[in-house]
Amino acid sequence: MELEVKSFVDGEIPSGSISLSDQVFGQEFNESLVHQIVVAYLAGGRQGSKGQKTRAEVRGGGKKPWRQKGSGRARAGSSRSPLWRSGGKSFAATPRDHGQKVNRKMYRAALRSIFSELVRQERVTVLADFSLESPKTKNLLEKLSGIQEQKILIVTLEFENNLYLASRNLIGVDVLEADSVDPVSLVGSERILVTLSALKKIEEALA
Repeated sequence: MELEVKSFVDGEIPSGSISLSDQVFGQEFNESLVHQIVVAYLAGGRQGSKGQKTRAEVRGGGKKPWRQKGSGRARAGSSRSPLWRSGGKSFAATPRDHGQKVNRKMYRAALRSIFSELVRQERVTVLADFSLESPKTKNLLEKLSGIQEQKILIVTLEFENNLYLASRNLIGVDVLEADSVDPVSLVGSERILVTLSALKKIEEALA
């Protein structure tokens, strides 16, 4: 499989082509596997720090509010029971981990499946290089002016500080390194701009 390598984002000046491995970029789309991996990735991102207190953990409430018999009111053993304001929770939530176990083989297979489908749908644009001389959003917008899609993912080999600073104020534009590419970012992007060096590293990692 071959992809055209372009010098500019709008694709006016092609600068050659790159041969890609069918083992990585020629797989069938496994929808059920991709769905499972995306759900697991999102679940792993949940904070899971919600914490509440039971009637035993809330402060106070050791004394009976009134005597057992004779007051005419319903009997009460503590003013911290779940019936009361400022009382404990019957079934209190505790901090927990929402992460789901995913085998490394499954994760890599899902990424191969996603990349293959993106290439088939012609949503991947390979660039010879993508960098900015200064951290100016205006300069980045000029480079992206030829793209019609709203959600753009830029993948570089290493962290580009100027590119990161220029893109962080733009809605729908995300920048990732080749090592940090995740299934959610790939699936949610309409156009993937990946540098030649980053694509080679991704191919090597998923082969």
